Amino acid sequence: IGITGNFDDAQTGVKKMFSDKELNEYLASKGYQFSSANSINIGRLVPQMVYYVYAYTRLVANGEIKAGDKINVVVPTGNFGNILAAYYASIMGLPINKFICASNENKVLYDFFRTGTYDRKREFILTTSPSMDILISSNLERLIYRIAGGDAKKCAELMQSLTAGGEYTITEDMKAQLADFYGNYCTEDETAKTIAEIFKDSHYVIDTHTAVAAGVYDKYVKDTNDTTPTVIASTASPYKFTR
Repeated sequence: IGITGNFDDAQTGVKKMFSDKELNEYLASKGYQFSSANSINIGRLVPQMVYYVYAYTRLVANGEIKAGDKINVVVPTGNFGNILAAYYASIMGLPINKFICASNENKVLYDFFRTGTYDRKREFILTTSPSMDILISSNLERLIYRIAGGDAKKCAELMQSLTAGGEYTITEDMKAQLADFYGNYCTEDETAKTIAEIFKDSHYVIDTHTAVAAGVYDKYVKDTNDTTPTVIASTASPYKFTR
């Protein structure tokens, strides 16, 4: 099925299909049900949790850290699924110090972590890291549910505010629970320069999304002087992005 629009339009359409009771009853009568391969489906996060644990064990095995030492993780994200998987892994016991959320010029998540207000009322920018061209980060709702103390009603009210008015603001108490998160973003120029610099330094080609993460990590170190061993989640083959 082809649609006209961007990722947010597509994901919103899928969610409407999922919540259409009449359509789902019809499908059930034929022996079918809808599912999703993207991170609308929390099952997508399970294997993502695993590879943070795997990365940690490789650091221990290689002698770069000792078991129990904390690490940082940097994740390029638009829909907030991959970084939420790291957060869930930490709840299960993986020692993570900071969750570094890397955005491209669609920097709605950066603004949220800085201000406590999620505001999708802005220009949608087409970038060279298209998997992050998102203004409605579905999985952030799951984090909001956690910091709202598991209050589904409070979480639903905030999401309804986002749908109706295009924004919501969390309380100061909720914002205080995000102390382990750091957000920043890279411009298109910064992303391109990061790819070039890493190739010049190490003869290793990274894709545009991974470059956003690497660029944001450099900003994080300059902002904090934090030298905790860090895992950067590499996202895709660079050869998917021919330009």
